[in-house]
Amino acid sequence: MKVAVLGAGAWGTALAINAGAHHTVTLWARDARQAQAMQAERVNTRYLPELPFTAGVQVSSAPLGPWLAEQDLVVIGSPMSSLRGMLTQLAPILGSKVPVAWLCKGFEAALDGVGLMAHEVQAQVAPALRGGALSGPSFAQEVARCMPTALVAASNDAAVRDAMVQAFHNNSLRVYANDDIVGVEVGGAVKNVLAIATGLCDGLQLGLNARAALITRGLAEITRLGVALGAKTETFMGLSGLGDLVLTATGDLSRNRKVGLALAQGMTLQQAVDSLGHVAEGVYCARTVAQRAQHLGVEMPIAQAVVALLDGKTTPVQAVAELMGRGAKGE
Repeated sequence: MKVAVLGAGAWGTALAINAGAHHTVTLWARDARQAQAMQAERVNTRYLPELPFTAGVQVSSAPLGPWLAEQDLVVIGSPMSSLRGMLTQLAPILGSKVPVAWLCKGFEAALDGVGLMAHEVQAQVAPALRGGALSGPSFAQEVARCMPTALVAASNDAAVRDAMVQAFHNNSLRVYANDDIVGVEVGGAVKNVLAIATGLCDGLQLGLNARAALITRGLAEITRLGVALGAKTETFMGLSGLGDLVLTATGDLSRNRKVGLALAQGMTLQQAVDSLGHVAEGVYCARTVAQRAQHLGVEMPIAQAVVALLDGKTTPVQAVAELMGRGAKGE
């Protein structure tokens, strides 16, 4: 199978390394100098310096063009902010012939306050493309090390789901197909916001009870928003819901959790983001998540508290006090 991964960040590189043990993979980098260095050294020294490329991985910076139409699957490994541009470039090249998967998790920022999920962006700018999301609880380092991981391939198109499964399902990766792309994308987006809250909780040393409460009530917020957008409730008990939330909220490799920990230590948001060296999607999509929830009339107090904290409208201690001071409710 021939797979192109567009984007040589940590996650795109990790998937390329994993799949490159079984298939022919072209890892595409925008920067020609970076691509040449990775091809020569057989490693991505910036993001995964200790994990060499597998035999099937080749690195390229060739212009996006007809060579992509020869692939069996094209994977977009860019952040959410770049998805619209990538899809716009790919649409005339791929048409409806080659399935496309995106890895980004989040809601696109929008001036009108109603941010779009990835599949909604695709429907707007490249409706002929056959696409879907590859999501689930996964840290790049562990996938690149071929440690046991389970992912979910979500699309309304069975052929797209099958292509993702064929490309990435192997003896270290289990890939489960799911036709509820709305639920999968909501879970993947909102868990990043809630991981900031859980990192904050742990950074303030509020205890394990508080962490469990945040994760549980956070899952309730994810589910409310997802159902309002047309998702299936059961999706949120799966890999892209509960699974991804638990990993991102508690795992030490989680960038969004690290943001919460840093804020609890008194860092400014800019200092917290600068300390990562990677993108923390929760920082960029928190406001859009809260705005879309408000537009739908969905109550998301934890997400709203994170937005207030990121905007500098409240302090970590005040955010906790406001959440704990809310009136009693039924579960």
